[in-house]
Amino acid sequence: MKKIWKFLTSMKFAIILLVLLALACALSSLISQGQSFAWYAEAYSERTAAVIMALHLDDAFHSWWFVLLSAVLCLNLLFCNILHFPKNVERTKRLRKPESYLQTPATVSRSDVENPKEIFRKLHFGRVFEENGMLFSVRNGLGIWGPWFCHLGILLLILGFALGQYTKSESTVYGLPGQTKPLGETGLNLTIDAFDVILREDDTVEQYKAAITVSDPASGDSRSAEISVNNPAKLFGRTFYQNSTGWAADVTVQKDGKELQKEALCAGEFLAVADKPELIIYLRAFYPDYVQPAGEAPRSASGELNNPAYLYMVYYKGELLGMNTLLAGEELTIDEYTVLFSNPRSYTLIQVKEDRFTGLALIGGLITMIGIFMALYLQQEKLWAMRQDDGKWTVYGSSRKGGVLFKEKFEEACGKNNE
Repeated sequence: MKKIWKFLTSMKFAIILLVLLALACALSSLISQGQSFAWYAEAYSERTAAVIMALHLDDAFHSWWFVLLSAVLCLNLLFCNILHFPKNVERTKRLRKPESYLQTPATVSRSDVENPKEIFRKLHFGRVFEENGMLFSVRNGLGIWGPWFCHLGILLLILGFALGQYTKSESTVYGLPGQTKPLGETGLNLTIDAFDVILREDDTVEQYKAAITVSDPASGDSRSAEISVNNPAKLFGRTFYQNSTGWAADVTVQKDGKELQKEALCAGEFLAVADKPELIIYLRAFYPDYVQPAGEAPRSASGELNNPAYLYMVYYKGELLGMNTLLAGEELTIDEYTVLFSNPRSYTLIQVKEDRFTGLALIGGLITMIGIFMALYLQQEKLWAMRQDDGKWTVYGSSRKGGVLFKEKFEEACGKNNE
């Protein structure tokens, strides 16, 4: 049982868990999250889809095995830190005791030194202790706490990430300037004030920018911000990202030559005819620069509005009546109804995330970096001096790492001292 407990609280077991979590994250990043069985079956195969659903790879970061791995790793790191804390405290206390130095193998030494305190000063050692005719000091003593802080930071980082993934809420809102959309069940509304696609001189996209206003009808509070790709805004405790864009158009339905209704549809949306709701007009796709080579599927030759075309589908009582492509100005006639697509323009898709544990993950990352710095750059160096029978001193030095550089500095300080 002691061997099992020692293994479960060891860094070896922690590394195994970290590798498993890294592999799980890598595998999950290759699989589109949150899709249905039918989607996975079409994208891969029914057998693969069954495996994905059985292992919860469709929602990996909320799966039982991901939560279990995270919890076990957190417990491992927690017990590691708890068990090593008193040991580190004792090691720190021992640095003020001469026994710690006498038991340390010296990597350098110099005899017949008349003024050892000058060597301590030249090597930038701080407080020098004197006990039983012995001088001793340590530099970078806090370096022994580097791995401990590193483990603590990783623990907080994993806790922040795991709790954030398990409790976060995420949604998407898309629409055109001037439209107001509800933010799920939050009670907030999102108004898209403006949306611009900024182009470079060669007509390639440089940036997408959106001006948004988030309002709380209950309190009457509203806040505005401008967001762009890689430049999100935080409003009402939620982060708003400019995610992507697409095409939209106005759909006008006429009946017997008179306008019956007009709505703006984004590609992928549909409308039900006002006085015949079982008749559905579906804007399947939009091609700004429509081309269809012989034997090939329709596509857009560029992103410019050179030859706009609309791919539509018409359903009646759930049955597909037909689908086709209409060029600009062309009309679709269905009995007494006439459908016209016009005014193509870009819409914006905004991703909204709420993660209450982002701060915890950031603190964990900061502590981890501090721990790494302490472990790598605060290399413990010891210096002590023993009085000889003739009244002179022998100075000893020890460096856990970087011994060659320490020896050079030591020899330089001793040489100048002898001069």
